Amino acid sequence: MMSKMVWLMGPSGSGKDSLLTALRQQEHNQLLIAHRYITRAADAGCENHISLSEKEFAQRQQQGLFALSWQAHHQSYGIGVELDIWLEAGFDVVVNGSRQHLKQARERYGNALVPICLHVSTEVLRQRLEQRGRETPNQIEQRLQRATISAPDLDPCLVLNNDGSLLQSVESFMRLVNGQRNANVVHFRPKEPRHV
Repeated sequence: MMSKMVWLMGPSGSGKDSLLTALRQQEHNQLLIAHRYITRAADAGCENHISLSEKEFAQRQQQGLFALSWQAHHQSYGIGVELDIWLEAGFDVVVNGSRQHLKQARERYGNALVPICLHVSTEVLRQRLEQRGRETPNQIEQRLQRATISAPDLDPCLVLNNDGSLLQSVESFMRLVNGQRNANVVHFRPKEPRHV
């Protein structure tokens, strides 16, 4: 079996943070959730992330301590190189990913990468955005429009419907990952996946 790096994507309000929080609470010995390093305050947003200053982020980037890094929403985002160690040790690792940076992740992780797209119906997404109360009605409409536009270079991804309960989503997620893990026997090598 082969360890997998799950690149979890979904529009704002699709329930990514809730799913990641629920996965952290499951007793799955072979599943780890990667923290993102972000240049925003530790108490900003719902995500369980590691806050870095711009200077700290730049230093870590120069020292090669990020497996992946990108810019979005006026912030810098990074995934630590510990991800590679975890994969080599046989763990599956879940990353809170971005549709715009899937190509970069695919180039580094090749066949070890499993892209999963969280899907919610427009009605459910509208309800969730309204309930969290962070956006104006106009901003909500913009988010709903963006959610229906697929990003260029978006690889095919496994679709996980997140309209139902969180428990249903966790169970569906684990079925998808376990199915992919058992599907092939390629050993993980960053940047150069090697078939055996």
